[in-house]
Amino acid sequence: MTPGARIQAAIDCLDVIFDGAPAEKTLTGWARRSRFAGSKDRAAVRDHVFDALRCRDSYAAIAGDDSTLSARSVMLGLCRDQNLPMALLFSGEGHAPQPLTDEEQVWLDAGGTSTSESLARQCPDMQAWCFDKLQSAHPETAVAIAKALTSRAPVDLRANLRKASVAAAIAMLADDGVSAQECDVSNTALRIVDGARKVKNTKAYLDGFVELQDAGSQALIEALIGQVQVQGSMRILDFCAGGGGKSLALAAHSGTTLFAHDANAARMKDIPERARRAGVVIERLARNDLAKKAPFDLTLCDVPCSGSGAWRRSPDAKWRLSEAQFSQLIELQSNILSEASALVRPGGILAYATCSLFSEENEDQVTRFLKSAPEYEKIRQLSWSPLDGCDGFHLSILHRAG
Repeated sequence: MTPGARIQAAIDCLDVIFDGAPAEKTLTGWARRSRFAGSKDRAAVRDHVFDALRCRDSYAAIAGDDSTLSARSVMLGLCRDQNLPMALLFSGEGHAPQPLTDEEQVWLDAGGTSTSESLARQCPDMQAWCFDKLQSAHPETAVAIAKALTSRAPVDLRANLRKASVAAAIAMLADDGVSAQECDVSNTALRIVDGARKVKNTKAYLDGFVELQDAGSQALIEALIGQVQVQGSMRILDFCAGGGGKSLALAAHSGTTLFAHDANAARMKDIPERARRAGVVIERLARNDLAKKAPFDLTLCDVPCSGSGAWRRSPDAKWRLSEAQFSQLIELQSNILSEASALVRPGGILAYATCSLFSEENEDQVTRFLKSAPEYEKIRQLSWSPLDGCDGFHLSILHRAG
């Protein structure tokens, strides 16, 4: 594909996404229909689409399209922001987008307008109600966080210390052409400098020496383990395990059999293979098994949430989330806390975690829970944001009276 054809493919995908389709599903469907597209083409189109979604409104403003929204205008804004040759890319040749209109050409020749550029600088690139919540939770840094969410997230790995040191993992990756360096967000974190798309084919990954995981997620697990002083004899439950990222990290640190549960069991399908690769033991539990295995010394609830702390990675989520869905998430989180709290032994620990930047899902949720559960007390509360060099996370560690 030519560079212009990649731009047109991105426009086509964005048209579908702007109509309400999920970005991942849209890109997968395009790739399946476009057998002519090679791996570099697919990667380039994906990058264009995700970059456009991260900065959707500001790119539209740069293109002078601040009242309506079109995929073409957003891509025009992207091309100008990234200093790409728009006249060449929008040529109408080789499946490239149609040539620039007279109006677009005038705008291009003028280098954009001061009004459009001013709008772009002020744009938070998220829904207004979401930005209001971000400002409420982070009054002094909301603008900086919103801008940080418009950039690409780094690719981080967790060194599996049961198999190799951080330095050894870096050396193994280098042998397969992947450059990584230590990341000070977490003692186990590696940040990819070059070769991110090669990671899953490296010996270090295939043999379980490293695992893909954001540095902030690793820092959360380190903080939890440091506070609780996890030991091999402890019974640990990851109540909302999903794909098992935090289960794997907990199991690697504790050296004990870890129990994993998720309301949607299909989300846990990859855990056995990931655990085998990492050299740890994780037992998946169905809902009916929870009471049989309880009580637990430590129960982690990494609850479903807005995902606002990870909107760099899933940028369409910040446009798809509705206020009604947000309210439903708040209720779901409350129900999960209530259910999971009953599985903790007296004297045990309940850990509540989100990848959200909003107080309603974090501090406020925990405060409500503590009012209804007097047997619990808060012993530590931590938060991370993209300004800390990682995704946004929250962790509350609660102790149940013995």
